[in-house]
Amino acid sequence: MPASPSTARAINDRLALRLLQDKGPLTAGQLKTLTGLSRPTVADLVERLQGSGLVHVVGEVGEQRRGPNARLYGIVADRAHLAALDVRTQGVSVVVADLLGATLADATLPIGTDTGTEPAVERAVALLERTAREAGVARLHSVGVGAPGLIDPVTGELRDSTGLPAWHRRLVAALQERLPATVLVENETNLAAVAEQRLGAARDRDTFILLWLGQGIGAALFLDGRLRRGTSGGAGEIGFLPVPGTGGLPSADGCDGGFHSLAGGAAVARLAERYGIQGDAEHAVRAAAAAVPDRSGAPLPGPAPAEAFLGALAERVAIGVAATVAVLDPGCVVLGGEIGHAGGAALATRVERRLGEMSPLRTEVRPGALGGAGVLRGALLTAREAAQDDLYTSVR
Repeated sequence: MPASPSTARAINDRLALRLLQDKGPLTAGQLKTLTGLSRPTVADLVERLQGSGLVHVVGEVGEQRRGPNARLYGIVADRAHLAALDVRTQGVSVVVADLLGATLADATLPIGTDTGTEPAVERAVALLERTAREAGVARLHSVGVGAPGLIDPVTGELRDSTGLPAWHRRLVAALQERLPATVLVENETNLAAVAEQRLGAARDRDTFILLWLGQGIGAALFLDGRLRRGTSGGAGEIGFLPVPGTGGLPSADGCDGGFHSLAGGAAVARLAERYGIQGDAEHAVRAAAAAVPDRSGAPLPGPAPAEAFLGALAERVAIGVAATVAVLDPGCVVLGGEIGHAGGAALATRVERRLGEMSPLRTEVRPGALGGAGVLRGALLTAREAAQDDLYTSVR
């Protein structure tokens, strides 16, 4: 059934806004080329978006012909202000931005495990409020929050999760109470996948898996251009995946004995120590990747400890990847998180080579481009799109 004229206009307008977000100021001619719409249709949508206050003329671009220069249209950056929070077990990071996504201010605050729930919540909320003031922002329109754990797909609330600080769950409610803003919460790995798909290593992929390698371990599933969360919001909880080599099995109360015990941050740090590489997991992997002369993953000998450690780590990662590939056949896996980013091409190509020996399904393994910053970038994208949709709908 064809879309109604009003629905078609809304779809075209949102497509134009996405292009203006991703590619910067564009002329009407460039919008015509990128959207495939007719010249009259583009002229109409530009007029509508200008009337909504979301788009304005930001300049002109000269053309090699007589007549007036083509106008450049861009999103009105200060039409709304946004914030993003990356909530971790030991602290929170905040960024405040305009509607274009340009950072106006940012801050990070560690929160110790001995901090009580209410003091932790108050510190996190105060950090956001202080950062907004430093950015000169009086009112935030939308706030995106990335947090570990399960997000209820019906209510959008962060569910109780064993092993996570109690202040995580309380923080979202406190933000909703204190701020006259829309607060959106999403699993941190899902947000990192959104960022990699829009801005990073998976820009050419509609189907891929992001494997988050950090202090914890998880996965996000992008299938046919859509983020898949599962019935209970638990799709991608790969830390609970039963795998060989852990000496046990995970349980409903914890992922010890699952894939987390092979490739989580603590396990990676212990593995590095076996090869004489000191430091936390991220620094150990970065040091090993830098020491290997051939980052393509070809079997050329590097310094023995670094080469051996990367090979052992790639073996572990490939075990979990092979299980997900056998079920989903995504064709592409992105290694995200701090450890995936630290390993870069050196780790990714070794995982791909080992995966090719385990699975008959051809799968490309890529290093993530955004690392730990992907959560904030994804949260900001989520907040920006929510604000844009709300502003567009309110003026139509």
